[in-house]
Amino acid sequence: MDIRTGFFYLFSAVLLFAAFRVITARNPVHAALFLVLAFFQASAVWLLLRAEFLAISLVLVYVGAVMVLFLFVVMMLDIDVSSLRAGFWKHFPVAASVGALIALEMAAVLMGGFRPEEPRPMSAAVQAAAQGVQYSNTKELGKLLYTNYLYPLEVAAVILLVAIVAAIALTLRQRKDTRHVDASDQVRVKARDRLQIVKLPPTVAAPPAEPVTAAVENKA
Repeated sequence: MDIRTGFFYLFSAVLLFAAFRVITARNPVHAALFLVLAFFQASAVWLLLRAEFLAISLVLVYVGAVMVLFLFVVMMLDIDVSSLRAGFWKHFPVAASVGALIALEMAAVLMGGFRPEEPRPMSAAVQAAAQGVQYSNTKELGKLLYTNYLYPLEVAAVILLVAIVAAIALTLRQRKDTRHVDASDQVRVKARDRLQIVKLPPTVAAPPAEPVTAAVENKA
């Protein structure tokens, strides 16, 4: 076993442990940190496969943006973990059935890749590495992404755009339990609409004091 195989088993073992701790950790912050560890181990596996662009993208996008934002949200919100786990055993049979079905599908797909097949032609990366030519997998990935997979990429972009618009619409919708201020009304407001000047006399005469004896007689 060479050093690359050793590193692969090491990164894979840590990745499986981190993924298991993501779903078993009771603290959501700890689960998010284990997910960050899983992303780092996955990027290391990508580096072993000479996919530097995918590895860096995984670290920058997921660890540097998504998980940091998720950690901020989790730490700022007062999440009641006990209420979230209240219906765990109630929905466990359905979740276990779906998980088993996904595991069987993944096994059926992955086990087909280990069957002996006819030798396939070498890819451009392997040919370039064998000939000692400088090869950029990022460039080749861009060519493949924007030629053969251009329409799926555009469909994914449209779906993400619709998701962003839907998230903004759900956030800005009027609710009865929150206060809403129209930005256009704030822009069109004028000073005379907010400030009203009322003229008052500088002095006001005090009402005459009622005699004490008259007040006592009235009370009697």
